[in-house]
Amino acid sequence: MQTFYDFKIDCVSSKPFFRGAEVTKLSVSDGKASMNMNISTYCYDPSSGAMRSRSASADFSDSPYWISDRDNKVVVIGCQTLAYMQINFALTGCVLTCTEDFSPVDGVCSGAGCCELDFPNGTWYYSSYFNENYNNSQIWKTNPCSYMAVIETKSFNFNATYVNSTIFYDTYKGVTPVSLDWIISMDSCDDAKKNTTSYACISGNSKCVSEPKGGYRCACSDGYEGNPYINDGCKDIDECLDNTTYPCNGICKNTMGGFTCSCYPGSYMTDGVCQTNRKSRFPPAASFVIGGSIGLVVLVIAIACAWFIRERRKLQRIKQHYFRQHGGMLLFEEMKSQQGVTFKIFSEEELQQATNKFSEQQIIGQGGNGIVYKGLIKGNIEVAVKRCMTIDDAKKKEFGKEMLILSQINHKNIVKLLGCCLEVEVPMLVYEFVPNNTLFHLIHGNHDQQISIGTRLRIAHESAEALAYLHSCASPPIFHGDVKSSNILLDANLSAKVSDFGASILAPTDESQFVTLVQGTCGYLDPEYMRTCQLTDKSDVYSFGVVLLELLTGKKPINLFAPEHEKSLSVIFLIAMDENKLEDILDEQIKNDGNLGCLQEIAGLAKWCLEMSGVNRPSMKEVGEKLDTLRKVTQHPWEEHNLQELESLLGEHGTTQVISNTGNFSIEENVVMGLKSGR
Repeated sequence: MQTFYDFKIDCVSSKPFFRGAEVTKLSVSDGKASMNMNISTYCYDPSSGAMRSRSASADFSDSPYWISDRDNKVVVIGCQTLAYMQINFALTGCVLTCTEDFSPVDGVCSGAGCCELDFPNGTWYYSSYFNENYNNSQIWKTNPCSYMAVIETKSFNFNATYVNSTIFYDTYKGVTPVSLDWIISMDSCDDAKKNTTSYACISGNSKCVSEPKGGYRCACSDGYEGNPYINDGCKDIDECLDNTTYPCNGICKNTMGGFTCSCYPGSYMTDGVCQTNRKSRFPPAASFVIGGSIGLVVLVIAIACAWFIRERRKLQRIKQHYFRQHGGMLLFEEMKSQQGVTFKIFSEEELQQATNKFSEQQIIGQGGNGIVYKGLIKGNIEVAVKRCMTIDDAKKKEFGKEMLILSQINHKNIVKLLGCCLEVEVPMLVYEFVPNNTLFHLIHGNHDQQISIGTRLRIAHESAEALAYLHSCASPPIFHGDVKSSNILLDANLSAKVSDFGASILAPTDESQFVTLVQGTCGYLDPEYMRTCQLTDKSDVYSFGVVLLELLTGKKPINLFAPEHEKSLSVIFLIAMDENKLEDILDEQIKNDGNLGCLQEIAGLAKWCLEMSGVNRPSMKEVGEKLDTLRKVTQHPWEEHNLQELESLLGEHGTTQVISNTGNFSIEENVVMGLKSGR
């Protein structure tokens, strides 16, 4: 049964509105809409001496609209401000600071008083915020306000006066134009056509158009124009009236849905163009004309070849510029000096061939950092190719060197970085291909697959070992920056592979290298990182604690549509622990398996990871060791006579508790090590 969305456009003072946003345009043929959205402001109020904020948001859930990622940007304008935006389940934002010699430039929005952020795909909800630790109270006379807005890319051109005045807000009268895509319903074309009474494409000569994000809309068939949603709405186009769009240098005849072009008597058609018949012998004047024509053709061909060669050389210079800009020469030198390096620098052409020119059919994942394609490189080796969205200017020169460092990471539970492509504006990364989807899909994929506590513990332990390797064994240490269940891939044996280093940074050596761009995924973000904008190894520990909660509860990290106190899984968990109600939130698949003591130990570890202060959290090495201990205990059941020996040993070394006679024990690491060594 088809479910149609209700457009619910209301008329207020003779103007159309949808959910409080003024609708300025609806295009039937393009499936587009334009609406005015409020600008978020953060301004200093001289009368009260305080900052006043006005937050803007939009919610198009359960509606036919999506905010178009192709047509819009997120724009932040101001000084001394941290603005960020929650878009669906992710966060994006930037920090703007202004030095004494700060001088904004018209048309340049790249960090000096203004920044632009790409808008992600498939967005139905956003809400913007300003961090109160950044304000304009000290500079309000020259920079009275900061702004954040979603705006059509074609409608925005940065003006330097926007930073030190309210001209930006006044120019757009408090609202910015935003482009949206729309559909009829979420049904596919095949499903929609099955119900003839509700199928929306009712005009003759209309067709169903499937949207990449899902659902369908209608359009007139080729050769017709008009409204496909009403009877006889699609009318034939008379192509003969538009010789520019439908060229014909002969006799044009309109037909239903098309046209024909025939030649006048005495001429013939060649490659769609009418040519005049010529005799085998020509008079002298005609020969002169023919010779001149041939010469002209030769000249045109020569000019075209010269232009082609020039453009090809220009393209090569551009590629060489990008290659040097991203540290390609430095990377080459490093690769020469290090023997046995298997890292490869790919050309853009190689990756286009591997991914069928980055076909949509090859997409296997996408997020805030970029799109991932499945590819096949020389030797029939399957790879994952990641096209990143953006790269910080500060990281461009060191990018190649950092890639070489990341390529030397050799751990069975970390996705191997095989190479990169540097001759494009934003570098592309090539990883090994992992075939069995993600941990997020395993937990939340709406399937009937049973996931035992043993499998969950093993995946958690393998992931923790991988992160501990990055923090402790890599040189220099590496902070992942976006630990979440969708970045933990699973191979054919459900072994964990930590992936996606799009948000990773090498451990900073001084304060100037600390990250100032808020990045990560809503629900996993370390609150200390949100407050300080400084990514550390303990930020990864906090995010991993949320992954442990997913494994324990089977719930998603955040639910935007739940009541305020139930939106965050970590908040729900901490309340349940304080009230001794852990069993109420455990996954039904595992809480009745006689492993309650083990689950309590995991919950205690998760609570430790979620400490508000990073210094109070464990290291990833400690987390891995604790999970390893729990795995060993659950994997080796003890017979009853061994229980007495264990209890005696526990009396010597100390323990937390003996949980049950099923063979599951909660013990300290020194006891386990004693058992292994025979002590």
